[in-house]
Amino acid sequence: MNDLFLRETEAFLHAQIPLTRAMGVEVESWDGRQLILRAPLEPNHNHLGTAFGGSLSALATLAGYSLLWLLLGDREAHIVIRDSSIRFRHPVRGALRAFCQRPGDEAWEVFRHQWSATGKAHLHLHATIEHEQQTCVEFEGTFVAIR
Repeated sequence: MNDLFLRETEAFLHAQIPLTRAMGVEVESWDGRQLILRAPLEPNHNHLGTAFGGSLSALATLAGYSLLWLLLGDREAHIVIRDSSIRFRHPVRGALRAFCQRPGDEAWEVFRHQWSATGKAHLHLHATIEHEQQTCVEFEGTFVAIR
């Protein structure tokens, strides 16, 4: 994806979700299959100098939200999270990087059909936060898009 598209997506996040500005969230890359968001450790650390759990949770949630926003392409749609779970496996001692994979073709087709038919659809997404080639956080969430 070109840099202008990534900056436009980042500007949307900063305008619509002010927390993303405070966290320093950036859209690192989007290749149509995987989205990567990043945020610096400095505004997101805890008393131990590692990434704060709330920041990790927020970044993983934002990765799922952003991936659906990009795939949907309907800038008038509202996207919310319905439920989620998160597992903190290891501390993050540097920049936060969240990875969210595009869902499989079958799940995406079910979503698109439901969206076309009713103007409302949900999608289950997985995201991870990686640091030093280690999965530190595992996130699963169900996002709902509403026309």
